[in-house]
Amino acid sequence: KQQRIPFEPFPKSKATMPSSAEAKTQISSPMRASKISGKMLKLTAEQRKQIEEDLETLRDGMDGETMFLKSNKGYTYDDVILLPGSIDFGVDEVDLNTNLTRNLKLKIPLVSSPMDTVTEHRMAIAMALQGGIGIIHYNNSIEEQAREVERVKRFKNGFIIDPKCLGPNDKIHDVDLIKASYGFTGVPITETGKLHSKLLGIVSANDVDFVEDRQTCLKDVMNPVSQLVIAYEEDNKSLEEFNKLLIESKKGKLHICNKKGELVALMSRKDLLKHRDFPNASKDSNKQLLVGATIGTRPNDKKRVAALVQAGVDLVVIDSSQGDSKYQIDMIHWIKDNYPTLDVVGGNIVTRRQAAHLIQAGVDGLRVGMGVGSICTTQEVCAVGRPQATAVYNVSQYASKFGVPVWADGGVANTGHITKALAVGASMVMMGSMLAGTEEAPGSYEFIDGVRVKKYRGMGSIEAMTKGSSIRYFAGKKKIRVAQGVAGTVMDKGSIQHYLPYLVLGVRHGLQDLGQQSLPKLAFSRKTGALRFEERTHAAQKEGGVHDLHSYKKQLFG
Repeated sequence: KQQRIPFEPFPKSKATMPSSAEAKTQISSPMRASKISGKMLKLTAEQRKQIEEDLETLRDGMDGETMFLKSNKGYTYDDVILLPGSIDFGVDEVDLNTNLTRNLKLKIPLVSSPMDTVTEHRMAIAMALQGGIGIIHYNNSIEEQAREVERVKRFKNGFIIDPKCLGPNDKIHDVDLIKASYGFTGVPITETGKLHSKLLGIVSANDVDFVEDRQTCLKDVMNPVSQLVIAYEEDNKSLEEFNKLLIESKKGKLHICNKKGELVALMSRKDLLKHRDFPNASKDSNKQLLVGATIGTRPNDKKRVAALVQAGVDLVVIDSSQGDSKYQIDMIHWIKDNYPTLDVVGGNIVTRRQAAHLIQAGVDGLRVGMGVGSICTTQEVCAVGRPQATAVYNVSQYASKFGVPVWADGGVANTGHITKALAVGASMVMMGSMLAGTEEAPGSYEFIDGVRVKKYRGMGSIEAMTKGSSIRYFAGKKKIRVAQGVAGTVMDKGSIQHYLPYLVLGVRHGLQDLGQQSLPKLAFSRKTGALRFEERTHAAQKEGGVHDLHSYKKQLFG
């Protein structure tokens, strides 16, 4: 029989097993060794002076000018890495206030892309409540786009100065139509069915939800005026006083009337709750949410501008795949002549020369990016464009001389890309694919291979151009349309209410690691060369992501 020899994984020899006392002496750190010996490591005066002198000139990496202007290379966001700075503040102290245009400011530097699978009124409302803004697409009729803007402007008001009203002989069916168009059912009933008419009562969802006959007259189901809470405009109360009155009444609506009993405005309890839950919401002077909309450069778009202004739009974005054109410059001149207080964002562009032409025309902001979106094929089809990091740096470096903010449009897939876009000079970062899978994006969910997805398409795709966006690519009357985009799907990302705070916190962490407490300080560091960049090789890009795992689960936030 084979003799069994007991296996000892570790030798029991005391010579190879140091005691606890001996282990404490086997320390490689000079600091720890000197501490054990009773002496702390101290720098000499000469060494301290040397470090102070080194800190004046010690710079790793490259400054922005060397990286993007002198290298004669085109860099994407993935090609670039930012070097960390020194932190002396908490992540909650990072200030993301930014310039949307020359005249408008926002709490966060995020804007949703004007695409028909990204931004309609639900997305624009969600973005504005969080402190950003949504830009309504124009792949629809003038009336449809203006209606989308109206829905955003009506959503949250201090005073609802133009509430939808109905008359006593109107039907419950008319309330259903208002709910389908605007999303609310609290409708004041006046003698003429219009504002500035004698208030008779109000109809809410509780009054009509269980009435089977939708042709029932509203006078038979409304709450009469005697049961309503009414305040009078002649009392000259402030907004805060009216708010207090509404809270004390414990009612859903406060009706503002004149002494004749005529309705002049309305206040909603839901608006108070939303103001409490979204203190950073982007609002105008009337406490209405900010919203933008896109237009083209055709003569008919002048009618579109007029309708959008009537609907209350805060800015227009001229939408073109190549913004340095006679048609766009003529449109800018026309808007500034006819609507001098309306802010105009021009684009898309990628060079300083293009920027100079549009700034000379009078734009209040510039949209940068050409062929870099995840569903855009302009560079592939037309051989024209520029890598996004280089494009944003060059344009913003020139535009900043004239106080014109830059929007980085495209090439963004994660919070790191957003931080890089801000670092190279963008004031705003426009997102398409990152928001297309959210609940607030237009369209419905479907399942593909067990994954919940939403449709997402480029405005240069044949599918989108068939609906009307071909004018963006100067292809309106052509019998054959050349696609500059594709259609696809993106994964479900849940609600903007949860997703956008994750993005904002990621950007805050990025600025904290850079040692930059605000976007103005970030811009100053970039201009002085304190902000440092390095080029990443393909191996470095691989190293910077998840690697060397058999499998992993990626959870964005929780």
